[in-house]
Amino acid sequence: MADDDADDGVERAGGIEVRPMSGHTGAEIGGVELAKPLDDAAAAAIRSALLRWKVVFFRGQHLDHDGHLAVARRFGEPIALPRRGGYSPAEHPEIETTADRLELGGRFGMDRAEWLDRRRHTLLRGWHCDHGARIDPPAATILRAETVPPYGGDTCWSNLAAAYAGLSEPLRHFVDGLRAEHRQGVGYEPRPGEDAYVRHLLEHQTASHHPLVRVHPESGERLLFVNGYYVQRILGLTQAESAPLLELLVEQAVRPEYTVRFRWRPGDVAFWDNRATVHLAPSDTGRLDHPRIMHRVMLAGEVPVGVDGTPSEPVTGTEAGRW
Repeated sequence: MADDDADDGVERAGGIEVRPMSGHTGAEIGGVELAKPLDDAAAAAIRSALLRWKVVFFRGQHLDHDGHLAVARRFGEPIALPRRGGYSPAEHPEIETTADRLELGGRFGMDRAEWLDRRRHTLLRGWHCDHGARIDPPAATILRAETVPPYGGDTCWSNLAAAYAGLSEPLRHFVDGLRAEHRQGVGYEPRPGEDAYVRHLLEHQTASHHPLVRVHPESGERLLFVNGYYVQRILGLTQAESAPLLELLVEQAVRPEYTVRFRWRPGDVAFWDNRATVHLAPSDTGRLDHPRIMHRVMLAGEVPVGVDGTPSEPVTGTEAGRW
C-alpha cells in the first residue's frame, strides 16, 4: 500500500487510513463512512488492505440491513441463504443473524451449553472458515455488531498465509501435494441413543476434497487450508499418519503470533478474507446476561485450486452455487 508513514505505523492511501493491529493479521480502517457510497479509490484501498492483513475493521459504522448489503455488493456477490433461523430478517435473505444459533441446540433437543460442548470438545475444534466443507466456500464475510455485551464476546482470526510460510521448507514441500476431506459435522460427539443432530447431518451432508495448500486467486499466496472444524482427514495417508499431521498443521495455523483478537463495540464491522483466514467465534457469552446480536453477509467464492493447479472436488452435497 502506498504512502506508508514510518512514524506512526499508519498506512494512507485512497483517502483512508490503515492501522495494523498485529504483526501478521488485522488492520483498523479509518477515514471512511460505510453508510455512504465508496468511491473507486477507497474501495481499492480497502481491498488492498484486506489482501494484505486478511481482516479489516471499521469502528462505529451503525449500518442498517440495506447499508450492510450495499457495502457487500461493492466487493462481491452476496449469498442468499435458503436456511436461516427465526432472528434473521425475512426481507433480506442474504443476511444471517448470529442470534439464530441460540435456537440450534433446542432444535436438536439440547441446551446451548451441551450443544457447544459436543461441537467443541477439543481446544482447536472451534477454529474454522465459513462453510469450508462446500466445494466453493465463501470468498469473504462481512460481520456487523448490533448489540454486544460490556465484556466478552471477542472474535479471533488467524492468517493462513503466514501459517504456511512459517512451516519448515521440507514440510511445505510435503504438504503442497496433499489433499484433505472437509466434511460438515466432523468430530461431533453424538448423544447416547437417538441423536437428532446426527440424523440432520446425514440428511444434509456436505463434503469436499480440498487441497491442503490452496493458492489465493488474487494475491497468489499459498495458504495452509486447514481448520479444526471441518477437516476430517488427509487423503492418501493412514489414519495413524493423518491424525498427528493434521493436529500439527491446525496448531500451526492458529499459533498466537499469526492471530488478532478484536473487541467488539456496537456499530463495528469486520470484513475478512474467508480464503486466507480461520476464525474463532466466542464461547464465553453464554455466561453473561447480555445479548450479543451480530449480522453476517457472505460473498460468493470460487472452487479452491492447489499448488499444482488442480481444483477441489465435490464429494456430496457441494455442487457449486447451491445454498
